[in-house]
Amino acid sequence: MNPPDLPCVEFVELVTEYLEGSLDEQRRAALEHHMTYCTPCVTYLDQYRAAIDAAASLRETDRDVPDPVLHRLLQAFREADRDDPSGG
Repeated sequence: MNPPDLPCVEFVELVTEYLEGSLDEQRRAALEHHMTYCTPCVTYLDQYRAAIDAAASLRETDRDVPDPVLHRLLQAFREADRDDPSGG
């Protein structure tokens, strides 16, 4: 039995929690099921992971992003996720 359908808008809202491993089993299953048929959401997740990896690599160099700037960037990404009207 497949998990209940998950709209793209909800997928986008849950990506951060999914990557942090903090979703409950039912939501994680719904999100992973959604990825089996929604290529745009898989692309979104891949891009989100790439952005995280890029940001992490900045921390590994001598050119660290100052904490206030990093916090503003993270907040902007979170707000963009919430405000994205495209639905994935």
